[in-house]
Amino acid sequence: MTTRILPAAGDADAARALSALLGQLPDAEPAAPLPDSGALLDTLARLAAGSVDELPEVVLVHERIGPVPALDLIREVALRFPAVGVVLLSSDTGLPALFSAAMDSGARGLIGLPPSYEELAARVQAAAQWSAGVRRHLGRPADAPGGPGGRVVTVAGAKGGVGATLTAVQFALAAAAAGRRTVLVDMDLQAGDVGSYLDVQFRRSIADLAGIHDISPRVLQDAVYDDRTGLALLLAPAEGERGEEVDDRAARHVVTALRGRYELVVVDCGTQVTGANAAVVEMADTAVLVTTPDVVCVRAAKRMVRMWERLQVRKAEDTAMVVNRWSKHTEIEPSLIEKITKTRVAKTPVPAAFKELQPVVDAGRLQDLDNRSAVKQALWTVAGELGLLAAPADPAGAAGAQAALPGRDAAGGGRGSGAAVAVRGAGPVARLRRRGGDRGSLGPWPRRGREG
Repeated sequence: MTTRILPAAGDADAARALSALLGQLPDAEPAAPLPDSGALLDTLARLAAGSVDELPEVVLVHERIGPVPALDLIREVALRFPAVGVVLLSSDTGLPALFSAAMDSGARGLIGLPPSYEELAARVQAAAQWSAGVRRHLGRPADAPGGPGGRVVTVAGAKGGVGATLTAVQFALAAAAAGRRTVLVDMDLQAGDVGSYLDVQFRRSIADLAGIHDISPRVLQDAVYDDRTGLALLLAPAEGERGEEVDDRAARHVVTALRGRYELVVVDCGTQVTGANAAVVEMADTAVLVTTPDVVCVRAAKRMVRMWERLQVRKAEDTAMVVNRWSKHTEIEPSLIEKITKTRVAKTPVPAAFKELQPVVDAGRLQDLDNRSAVKQALWTVAGELGLLAAPADPAGAAGAQAALPGRDAAGGGRGSGAAVAVRGAGPVARLRRRGGDRGSLGPWPRRGREG
């Protein structure tokens, strides 16, 4: 059996030496080395999109890979692509702590640097046999769907008060109404209002997961609120200072685990760029930025997009812009905003109709917004444009999702367009890191009752 090997090494000399050695292995089909963690994850996701059998049996991760540290990268690959055997290459193989940390992260072996032919052959063969056994145990046929899991959508505001949380909540409600298993995460860590908008009080939050190295199903069960609307909620901490406990590493681990268990993960990132929400924006399949059509806010949107680009979080052309509070009297048109910010503006603007929102906002019952509301119809239509209402390549699901839009009948009539917005995947991994410990993987998500 031919063993497909995908190496990832940030050091050019190490990559050349590793390629030469891999070329000598019998029955091996090594790919060209990948230069960084972002390229590795993107390549695996692209291969998995067709079938799990398209994935390589073995992935080799060099200790100097970047920008995501090697152990964090191994953990993410193990969570998103469990049928792949990952092997770490390190110069510190004599340290028991490193071996233990590598195994805890999901590595199937550890190779010393510089690697010898015998050790490389043995570790690759062991990892390949493990991978083959996992795939046989899963019993997945060649045409079974694979992939990295659910879709991650982030919603951020150009500045405070533009309606980012309202947009995130309505996106999640629209997806749940369309039959998609959806989780809404409040990553506005110091000023999160998702709970207030949905009339939810819960004693646990995402901060309770940040300091736990190995999150058991029981611990996770205590952190999740299962709302009567059909949404699973992971809320921001009630004490804003606890938001400092959630760093970029914790955010990555939590969101990676969520995307493996939900069809759609909607994350409200607020308006401030922190290490945690920047990491989530970088790894998101779709990043949405909300603005209003006024000079100050459009300048803030441009400033946010440029900051994301400088930090290598997200390119402007990979960002979807939603224009909120638009009216026919507005001088700044969505097309002008698109030109100024270089983003992709959603075709449907959200009208300025706060009178429709005020009763449900004041009552903290955004889920009770009337289906005839122009704001709700516009936001649900934008969700359809972004592809949030149906699984990819699912025409039947797309038709059912369009029928679920408020004010839309089964024949497809109603407000809004529903044309898809082509939003590409994330760019290079951000370099917003803080020091912090490891985080464990998450277990299943049981249903929870409400707590007062």
